[in-house]
Amino acid sequence: MVRMAGFLATVLICDDEPSLRELIRISLVGPYEIAEADDGERSLELARLMRPDVMILDMMMPRLSGLEVLNAVRQDEQLSGTRVIVLTAQPATREHALRAGADIVMVKPFEPEEISNAVEEVLSDRT
Repeated sequence: MVRMAGFLATVLICDDEPSLRELIRISLVGPYEIAEADDGERSLELARLMRPDVMILDMMMPRLSGLEVLNAVRQDEQLSGTRVIVLTAQPATREHALRAGADIVMVKPFEPEEISNAVEEVLSDRT
């Protein structure tokens, strides 16, 4: 069980594909507090409200791209320490995401256990 300073870790899943959000949600091992957003603007709005420990962020979303959300998170004093796992279907965007401050970049398709392992990895780096 992942605990951070006496509370469960919060994970914000940001992807416009409902089936992918569901796959990620059921792939997470452990009792996390989970929220979901289906576009970039909602992702940023929820991030500011909940201040998640981890964001799982798709690069291609409507309204704001994942890269725009990542840049906004890194520039926001309250969110800058949020761990961000970026998902992309385009391997060429990997370097852009890393330069923008992604902690981990995963190329789709991926195995469900890879998501769980990535969340555990970024959380263990924080403690």
